[in-house]
Amino acid sequence: MKLLTALTLFCLLSIPVFSADDGWLTNLEAAKKKAEKDNKVIMMDFAGSDWCGWCIKLDKEVFSQAAFKEYAKDNLILVMVDFPKKKKLDAATESANNALMEKYGVEGFPTVILVDSKGTVIAQTGYREGGAAAYVEHIKDLLAKAKK
Repeated sequence: MKLLTALTLFCLLSIPVFSADDGWLTNLEAAKKKAEKDNKVIMMDFAGSDWCGWCIKLDKEVFSQAAFKEYAKDNLILVMVDFPKKKKLDAATESANNALMEKYGVEGFPTVILVDSKGTVIAQTGYREGGAAAYVEHIKDLLAKAKK
């Protein structure tokens, strides 16, 4: 039984936290074009997807949930700016991610930054308790405040 539990845990931990299949892009320039075309806001998640406990918690409680996915599909362009320790990013992605971290002054993970199609910051947040529905309301509130 312990072997089965260990194998199950290993398989679950081997699954990438973020993938293009979930609608997450890894290139901000491509996201800007899509955001302008679709008239959507870009949400960048600066994370350590395979080592940062709060980042993993944010993904499990919010980003992987239907309530968030449904809202994001209609309102956001999602960009993962990842800083993993266990997997190796290609040199171009790693360089681009470091440049974005410096440009936006990110000092900790997770940092979630909402930007317009030009890359101008609208709002910044991070992990919040309450689950996906509460996080969606938080994002809506941030966007509403920015419009005022």
